[in-house]
Amino acid sequence: MTRRPVLIDLDGQDMARPDTAPAVPDEAQGAAMQRLAVVASHPPSPLARWFWSLVVLLTGFVMSLAAWDYVTGLLARAPVLGWVATVLMGLLLLVLVIIGLREVSAFRRLRKLDALQIGARDALAGNDLKGARQVISALERLYAGRDDTAWGKAELAQRQGDMLDADALLGLAETTVLQPLDQRAMREVETAARQVAMVTAFVPLALADLITALTANLRMIRRIAEIYGGRSGTLGSWRLTRGVLAHLVATGALAVGDDLIGTIAGGGLLAKVSRRFGEGVVNGALTARVGVAAIEVCRPLPFHTSPRPSVTALVRRALTGLFGTG
Repeated sequence: MTRRPVLIDLDGQDMARPDTAPAVPDEAQGAAMQRLAVVASHPPSPLARWFWSLVVLLTGFVMSLAAWDYVTGLLARAPVLGWVATVLMGLLLLVLVIIGLREVSAFRRLRKLDALQIGARDALAGNDLKGARQVISALERLYAGRDDTAWGKAELAQRQGDMLDADALLGLAETTVLQPLDQRAMREVETAARQVAMVTAFVPLALADLITALTANLRMIRRIAEIYGGRSGTLGSWRLTRGVLAHLVATGALAVGDDLIGTIAGGGLLAKVSRRFGEGVVNGALTARVGVAAIEVCRPLPFHTSPRPSVTALVRRALTGLFGTG
């Protein structure tokens, strides 16, 4: 039997071609950082706030009554032990009051940073030399007594009289006082990005990358706030973290773009060879984006004369040698 070629007529049907095939989905999408950003930035509903507020108040009320009954009963049965318990309860209340005062002070310092940044933006927008001098005075008060800004403050005090416009005066404050702090903050970002990338790539445990991303980003944001004079407490750190991540989600800065891996030497190849390595590079880059946003939020002056930190440069320095990048 003779075999002949068979012609199949598709009757105008579209043929699959390489240029029309759907793109292969990229698995390295920084899932841990995406989930962290969505969860942390999602504001609770008013009903949830009321629920948890009432739970906290009721729990505190019940615990206070139980402690009061316990101490009064112990005083009646054994006066010496009762007084010991009373002293311990008093010390506990004193510690709680001190913690509360520290949290209030932390919120006040964060508000000072916000006020300084707003004042500097207004002075730059209106070229207001008087407003710029007020910002500089507040900046000097903020960093009074800090040895790491002593040289910058001395240089600023010596040269600020020669500045005749707001732009030059605030630019001088950036290059003298804030530039060393910017370097320290960027090193914190690199450390956090390196840690998140390494754990994501080398620890294949469920939720390990999410937990690492959460703890590393919280610690990074808190340290950045401390570098710039924020000294955020526990509640202040969480509030600041939510504000940073909410800003990133709202502006789409946490979306994985083509430049996130491709601009990092070796990153694209790693993403193809190993999904975990590619995920590690992306999570490290997203952590760096969070760090840059935290710097912009906590920095008392907006970036004007000094260049804004580059995410690509930060990730390259952070991952050099870790995945063979450089």
